[in-house]
Amino acid sequence: MAIADSFFVFGRDSNQLLIPLIGKTVQGMLEKLPASGEVEIEVSEWFQEVTEYAITRTALGRSYDDGKDVFQLQTKQMVFAAEAFRKKNTMSWKLDKEIRRGLTALIRRRKESSNDEKPGGRHEKDLLRLMINASASSPGGITTGDMVEECKTFFFAGKQTTSNLLTWATVLLAMHPEWQERARAEVLQVCGSRNIPTRDHLAELKTVRRLFSPPDVLTFSSSFVLVIIPFSLSPKISQLGLILNETLRLYPPAVATIRRAKADVEIGDYRIPRGTDLLIPIIAVHHDERLWGPDVARFDPGRFAEGVSRAALRPTAFIPFGLGGRTCVGQNLALLVARLTLAIILQRSSFRLSPAYVHAPTVLMLLYPQYGAPILFRPLPSQPSPQSCHNIS
Repeated sequence: MAIADSFFVFGRDSNQLLIPLIGKTVQGMLEKLPASGEVEIEVSEWFQEVTEYAITRTALGRSYDDGKDVFQLQTKQMVFAAEAFRKKNTMSWKLDKEIRRGLTALIRRRKESSNDEKPGGRHEKDLLRLMINASASSPGGITTGDMVEECKTFFFAGKQTTSNLLTWATVLLAMHPEWQERARAEVLQVCGSRNIPTRDHLAELKTVRRLFSPPDVLTFSSSFVLVIIPFSLSPKISQLGLILNETLRLYPPAVATIRRAKADVEIGDYRIPRGTDLLIPIIAVHHDERLWGPDVARFDPGRFAEGVSRAALRPTAFIPFGLGGRTCVGQNLALLVARLTLAIILQRSSFRLSPAYVHAPTVLMLLYPQYGAPILFRPLPSQPSPQSCHNIS
């Protein structure tokens, strides 16, 4: 399966539409910048726009216009939820009630419109449609309340995962112009200097997963299971793929994850009883010298040149999205949007750190730049498109 087809199974058809829509969004953002000279952009805020659009489209499909206002409320809620003060938390609870009401009404309208659709017709495969179909086929399974929670989780996790990946990748490329130039040369050869990358282009600007990775099966409820097809296997990885992998190693979307033992298990000398909650410190694993070597703190995308499973001493040392059946549901979308967005930026702009930038990664639910990420962008002149867009492997 081609890498751009390794989107969620429910998005395999819809990504034909999603890619140009996201591409035009990013292109529009860049066209608002001055035509000459440098301009400073706070990218940690800037990338929220494109990721919010992508996530909402994927979750709600044709109900995007109805749902975007609800998800914008959730963006406000994230700010209040991170605060400890009772007054602000009260506002978070009020917003949560409003979000639930909005999503419940949206789901009800989608159910009603689904009843009017012709059987066997071609329908958009968004997350909400899959859940509604699962509910209809097994009335005792996934409920409207479950759908509300899954939409909320998908939006929060997907938006933050993607915007953080884009932010840190841009910061690192601004810090390391030699890697920025390598990635730009690759993008220009594959896509030209002004063409919005297509699904075929993204397949060539590839990143890879573990060489032994099987399809993942994610269980949302007793009656709703989502299968994710992993990325296609490739003996080579593009420059952009190497950069994204190293960004995810240094600045993983989540600093830790929690898993619960389903049965009694022994790991080495440890006996772990069933029901025990285990905290996996992802950021500690990614920065462990015993796994990655003495240069663990250095930005070196080349460490992934032989594939993810050979980048460290252990093949499972790279876990930015977790592993197995509970892997992050937003990982494929995050990588798709990141490749597309970075490709368009590299086509059209060079960038460097603003003198105002202060490097201070901090944890506020997720890993953020504490003082923001101001980047100086300069537009690039248009260059001739390549004869072929299919000579990068």
